[in-house]
Amino acid sequence: MQRPARATPLSAPARGGARVYSVRQVLAEARVVVEWRFGRVRIQGELSNLRPAASGHWYFTLKDAAASLRCAMFASRNRFVRFRPRDGDAVVVSGRLSIYEGRGDFQAVIDHIEQAGEGALRAAYERLKAKLDAEGLFAAAAKRPLPPFPRHIAVVSSRAGAALSDVLSVLRRRLPSVRVTCFDVAVQGVEAPAQIRLAMERAERARHRPDLIIVTRGGGSLEDLAPFNAESVVRRIAACRVPVVSAVGHETDFTLCDLVADQRAPTPSAAAEMATPDTAELLAVIARLQRSLRTRVAAKLAVEHRVLDAAKRRLAHPQRVLEQRVLKADELRERLGAALAAQLASRATAIHHQARLLARSTPARSLAIHRERLRELRGRLLGATEARGQRAATALSGLALALGAVSPLATLKRGFAIVARPDGSRWGRPLASAREAAAGDAIVAHLADGRLLARVEGAVIAPGRESPPPESDHAPAGGPRA
Repeated sequence: MQRPARATPLSAPARGGARVYSVRQVLAEARVVVEWRFGRVRIQGELSNLRPAASGHWYFTLKDAAASLRCAMFASRNRFVRFRPRDGDAVVVSGRLSIYEGRGDFQAVIDHIEQAGEGALRAAYERLKAKLDAEGLFAAAAKRPLPPFPRHIAVVSSRAGAALSDVLSVLRRRLPSVRVTCFDVAVQGVEAPAQIRLAMERAERARHRPDLIIVTRGGGSLEDLAPFNAESVVRRIAACRVPVVSAVGHETDFTLCDLVADQRAPTPSAAAEMATPDTAELLAVIARLQRSLRTRVAAKLAVEHRVLDAAKRRLAHPQRVLEQRVLKADELRERLGAALAAQLASRATAIHHQARLLARSTPARSLAIHRERLRELRGRLLGATEARGQRAATALSGLALALGAVSPLATLKRGFAIVARPDGSRWGRPLASAREAAAGDAIVAHLADGRLLARVEGAVIAPGRESPPPESDHAPAGGPRA
């Protein structure tokens, strides 16, 4: 469990780091620590100074031979106590420890109190309750509904107790016609469990089996109610083939018979009311339903009469109805003719429009447009081709002139000649030096208008060139020498 947070001081820490608390803060933090540390406790002791307040709360002291403890029990809890506590009673209380901050009192807030002798009975009750619950005797699925209109009710109780009188009084008032069979049994003491079981068996085996069994007695301590917590009685009620209503003790008393029965009533009178419908109430409901039914039937008849009158007023002579239908048919015929004519006119307009669109998009028109475009493109192509040819011819003439300017033939026309050694080709092998021909060699001289065939009679070397220059490493292979 998480420890409570410490209270926040009102002032800043004093010198040395110690906190300063208010009185309320100290008590509030102490209360939280006490409640967290102890939780729920059970305390045994002797009652003293019991003081019921005007508000219904109880204030008392619980003490033993060595110490005492202030206690408070609020009215919302002490109204469930089944005995009248007095000073000097030995009791066992259950609750929580706390601190009343208003006076700084350490106290116990009690929510349950019982006489000290009831502890063993309570423990045995809890053990048996857990055992039977584990076996499924208290399961809601095992509960049977009570008959809505019982004709025969058996009551298992003591004739000397007030519980039986309360049950019979309520049954006579609510359902006088019901048959009631009473089984007188002891409702406390050691012989009570056997008598209760025997009465249940007799009621179940009766010639006229009851529709319902009520098991009841008045209030009392846990010891007084012990027969209705006996295991044999609880198992007998669980095995009963007739629905059982348990009304043992007062509203705050719970027994194992209450848990195993098909229905539990807080008091004997409540058990009788639960088992039977109220005749007077049923008659009042029937009378109210009769009045409501008469009112509804009268209202429904009035509405139907008004509907019938309205239908009669709307009902016309067949001849007038026929005339109206004929007029309506003529009107509809005229409207239909007008609608057909308007639709036909609309369709004709649409067809005419589509025809115009079709005429504008006919292939002949498109073909003429394309032919005109083709003629235009052909003319542009021819013009472009002719212009390009002229530009090419002009460029070619310029190139021819430039080529003629550097042509060997032009050089020949200026009186020069190309001397070559015949080798079977048209031009032969040109001679670049006089040293390449010897006396008696045949040569040919190419002129502008022809060629001359000749034979070398001798070679004359120009002055200064008697000795051939040394061969250059960069001269082309096979080329003429200078």
